[in-house]
Amino acid sequence: MRYGKFASVYDELMEDIPYERYVEWVAAHVKSGTLLDLACGTGTLSQLFAEMGYQVTASDLSEEMLAIASQRFQDAQLQIPLLQLSMDHLEGLAGFDAVTIAIDSLNYLETEQQVQETFKEVHGALNAGGHFFFDVHSLYKVDHIYMDSPFVYDGEDISYIWHTAEGDFDHSVIHDLTFFIRNGEFFERFEETHEQRTFPVEQYSAWLEDAGFEVMETAADFTNEKPDDDSERIFFHAVKK
Repeated sequence: MRYGKFASVYDELMEDIPYERYVEWVAAHVKSGTLLDLACGTGTLSQLFAEMGYQVTASDLSEEMLAIASQRFQDAQLQIPLLQLSMDHLEGLAGFDAVTIAIDSLNYLETEQQVQETFKEVHGALNAGGHFFFDVHSLYKVDHIYMDSPFVYDGEDISYIWHTAEGDFDHSVIHDLTFFIRNGEFFERFEETHEQRTFPVEQYSAWLEDAGFEVMETAADFTNEKPDDDSERIFFHAVKK
């Protein structure tokens, strides 16, 4: 699924994401070097990594997201290559010391095969001993928290109504979003549907091992704590064997 017009409001709606803590997590294991930021979105995380001194390459499938990222990098006077690629088809990219797939982007892959192919593609893109960092929604978040919709946000310039429903697969969710965006004296309405799917921690770990990684740590909710039954976001750090 590609982000469409939602890209234009993405940054405002993601203001509560502690991107700096994501950078700190990666930097604690990889001090410098080449970094591939897959599903980079509007480029917020890519910019932070570049400003830390990493040699960043950014990729996303959405043209709308890439356009915003490009303007962000231009405004910040950063030379960050931008690629339009799906994370499960990296077209032979190689030579990276670290790869990130941040902010539950992996959950947009619909099938088990796509997740496994992504892990294999990331493995091929990394140098020997390279590091892979990603996070996903927990089963608890998808199966319980997301099912407690509708969710409503009422901002000065942006409002939305967010309905959810169970998807076609176990541990999957369909997000139906209706946005109202201020345009002068009036509000413009648009709708988008997003679908996400997640898997048990043990399944992700097994697929990582099958792809040639050693799982170094799993943590929850931007902490160093191990995931438990109530965790909402699961973080993985794996190293290419």
